[in-house]
Amino acid sequence: MNLFISKNQIPPDEILKKYFNELQLWRNEENEIDILVQLVNAIRPRNPKKPEQISLFPIIEFFTNNNEERINFVAYLQTVLQSKNFDAILTDAGILQDTDFFYEVKKRFFAKILPYQAPKDTLQYVLNQVFYVDSDPVWINKIPKSELEILFELFQFETIYENVAVNSPLYEVMQAINLLSQRTSGKALESDVMKMVPEYAGLESPFAAFEKELYAIENTIRNKESEFYTTSSDINYKQLLVLYKQCNEFVEKAFQNSSKYGISLRVNQNLLRIKQQLYRVGVLMPLLVVDKPEDKKAKSIELAIKLIKYNCLKTNVRKLFNESTQLLSYEITQHTAKTGEHYITESKTEYFKMLYAALGGGLIVGFLCIIKIMLSKADSSYFGQAFLYSMNYSFGFIAIYVLGFTLATKQPAMTAAALINALEDGLKKQANGDGEKHKSFAILFARLFRSQFIAFVGNVVMAFPVALLGIWLIDLAFDYNIAETKWEKLVTDLSPIHSMAIFHAAIAGFFLFLSGIISGSIANRDKHFDVYYRIKEHPLLKLNFGKAKAEKISKWYERYWAGIISNFWFGVFLGSTASVGLFLGLNLDIRHITFASGNLALAIYGADYMVDNVMLFWGILGIGIIGFVNFLVSFGLSLGLAFRSRNIPLAELRPIITSIKQHFFRKPMSFFFPTE
Repeated sequence: MNLFISKNQIPPDEILKKYFNELQLWRNEENEIDILVQLVNAIRPRNPKKPEQISLFPIIEFFTNNNEERINFVAYLQTVLQSKNFDAILTDAGILQDTDFFYEVKKRFFAKILPYQAPKDTLQYVLNQVFYVDSDPVWINKIPKSELEILFELFQFETIYENVAVNSPLYEVMQAINLLSQRTSGKALESDVMKMVPEYAGLESPFAAFEKELYAIENTIRNKESEFYTTSSDINYKQLLVLYKQCNEFVEKAFQNSSKYGISLRVNQNLLRIKQQLYRVGVLMPLLVVDKPEDKKAKSIELAIKLIKYNCLKTNVRKLFNESTQLLSYEITQHTAKTGEHYITESKTEYFKMLYAALGGGLIVGFLCIIKIMLSKADSSYFGQAFLYSMNYSFGFIAIYVLGFTLATKQPAMTAAALINALEDGLKKQANGDGEKHKSFAILFARLFRSQFIAFVGNVVMAFPVALLGIWLIDLAFDYNIAETKWEKLVTDLSPIHSMAIFHAAIAGFFLFLSGIISGSIANRDKHFDVYYRIKEHPLLKLNFGKAKAEKISKWYERYWAGIISNFWFGVFLGSTASVGLFLGLNLDIRHITFASGNLALAIYGADYMVDNVMLFWGILGIGIIGFVNFLVSFGLSLGLAFRSRNIPLAELRPIITSIKQHFFRKPMSFFFPTE
């Protein structure tokens, strides 16, 4: 029995001898369930998440050799389990109950801390008390089915096919299937869902047809005098499976069409709920089928195990988050993939176009650095300072975006999904080994890296002289060196050893990633709500500006709006971080390579070119490190999201890195200059 005993636990045989001997002490217990709780605690392995091989043979042996205890225990189980309805577990546990994602997450988190307790006349209450650990289904599944079947006989359980009276197990199963099919049918006919599948407009809903066929089968089972089940060869059941497949195809088509029509979080949750309910129906339908006599016992045990599993995992937040965000992350990264393709250069012409665009971005950032240092002299509150800095950044980034210039490190957040597309192509086309199937990814990564490299060069080369020229002209015109009192802090903040520049660069990298998410989500939302088409066909716009102008406005909105909003919020994030840090008493700030270059120029002029050589060295080195961390964090997070959206395992990273190394050793210069 040692296999089952954890610290401070009573062995199962002692519990059984104590309560189920001739005195039947279990009848004196105020709450009989407490005995079952003790028994399961004694059986539960030391490490439920990674259990050793589980065997109930010692318990089987005990009941085989102690008939009186067995009879009393059977009477006890009948008292605890008899007439306990459980259909709510099958219809609700683990299935989305609300289309509001955040409400659902909050509800599940709260339920983990303070679990919901069902009424005492339900099986859910019993399971809540007995199997309250999320990992219980793991070790229960490790128990050999043959041992469970022996216990089934020893405890004199009836199969679920003995009758279909109200509140009988089979009745509860059929009620659950009915309720789930009705819910899916109703949700599938909602206008937001039907909009995703225009192919089904005018056709009979497969969900309604499924309901009718299900009713016919259940009606046949209920009207039988015995053998309350159907068979897999039954023509009605075969038709039911066909309709079930059509219902799943409906949902899959809706998800696939999201690339055409976009998708909102609410519609995503609706479709996910339908998918979950259909999956549960698919699990329960086989319980109506018995082809061999031994199936009755096996399927009755299977139902019990599923009830425990569903009830234990009903508050699983990780699964909810994974399922809810996968499609949305796919749609977001699809948008960024299309946008990101423009940030990856291939030919020499594109390479130098990127350089010119980066020079333009550096030009604007040089002015932003000067404006920011002037705004720092304003006598304002933390909020006022955050607002001024945010607007400076936001309007500057928007100007860079609208004018077609480039800000270094902005690309990685937009290009990760494009790289994943290359990886997917490689996985489809190549089957000769890891190095080969990731070759296209490595080549595209080299193109991205050199694009990023030339963007760094263009931004840094232009931001430095523009900032230096600007501060000199201000000093010349007004006889005022605006960086005279701040130069030491400006140069110190760039040093990776004298400041938290690396951490602050990582914060900026995270915001770069977040701005990419915002861009993709805005584009996806506008697509789903037909914003472009609605602008184009707006009656007042057409009346006042004409059809051609309205269409032009629509196209401008489609091309620029997501990027404008993304850059606006990116500016707000960068501008408010330091103020939030001051308010919270934390050392929070941002470091971006282009601004670092401009700030170094301001510091040099502010010190009248008398910066210590050591500090100057660390400042210059810091610019490179800041740029690398900006790139690493934003690209890493974006790549992780892209992996998540395509359901590609992170184990693929190892062969990807190997392939990139091999390509680097073959063509190192291709990572910095176009060599094709």
